[in-house]
Amino acid sequence: MGSETTKAVPLTCHGHSRPITHLSFSSILSDDQYYLVSACKDNNPMLRDGVTGDWIGTFIGHKGAVWQARLSSDASLAATGSADFSAKIWDTHTGECLHTLAHSHIVRAVTFPSQPRPQLVATGGFEKKLRIFDLSRPSSSNSTSSSPTSPGGSGPSSPTPSYEIGPGVHGGPIKSVIWSTDLNILITAADDKFIRWWDLRARSPAATFELEGTPGTCELDSISSTASLSVAAGQSAYFFSGTQPGQLLKKITTSKEIAAVALHAESRKFVTGGGGDTWVRVYDFDDETELEVQKGHHGPIWTVSFSPDGKLYATGSEDGTVKLWKFCSEPYGLWR
Repeated sequence: MGSETTKAVPLTCHGHSRPITHLSFSSILSDDQYYLVSACKDNNPMLRDGVTGDWIGTFIGHKGAVWQARLSSDASLAATGSADFSAKIWDTHTGECLHTLAHSHIVRAVTFPSQPRPQLVATGGFEKKLRIFDLSRPSSSNSTSSSPTSPGGSGPSSPTPSYEIGPGVHGGPIKSVIWSTDLNILITAADDKFIRWWDLRARSPAATFELEGTPGTCELDSISSTASLSVAAGQSAYFFSGTQPGQLLKKITTSKEIAAVALHAESRKFVTGGGGDTWVRVYDFDDETELEVQKGHHGPIWTVSFSPDGKLYATGSEDGTVKLWKFCSEPYGLWR
């Protein structure tokens, strides 16, 4: 990454009216195109062109803040988790809600396995339950209201079958759920300060790791083939092996609170956002020095993610905007 990147003005994506809670890119599709989905407290997740940030569409149907949004690797589906006690699965071409998955509490996390048109989705949240839903079963009420079911949550109102992994294990709300590159492993980050690698065959943790603070973001690095796991907690960024459950590669502690972290393994750099200020920071992974400070947001930064080609990264802020920052020295996208 050349020093020229510091001169590039970020692209600002407007449209949301409340704080941005999560950003997620698709994989690169056959035409070198990729997409970005944003979750927001305004209830309305948005799909964008990942290269330019141009708005494509808004998924309408949630009745509460959307805490997490993810695209399937082929960008054919989007999954969203909301404070309205539901997760929803969307067709990204039509904007139609294909499934409404009822929960008995706020849904904070959603994830697909990395495969085209996935038939499974995993969720987590204030239920403290890791649940896997089978989307291949036909549902007679896919587009039903996503408002909360009965207060006791006795039985799902959605007919989509699901099963729970590890009942009673999570000691706090689940903040993130990640499907590993090994499709038999699901990773959870919870407010009980534990990262857990779940073996779906045994339905029990293959590994656990206790953080020194409650987790912020927990994401796989999608650029490199090894796909390491990056976790923000307290003033530290934790980097775990993408292939060996529980193996900590490096922990880097900074002088700032870190709410979000994303690793660019090829360039040996990582990017952070925090709740304590409005700046994006770029660090050297090896010597742990701060290389750049990027200014532009007007609120804390809660989410950061690299594009699948590693040429840019996206940040989402309390200020309601998504920004795209150039991360290469050559011309790219709208940066000429």
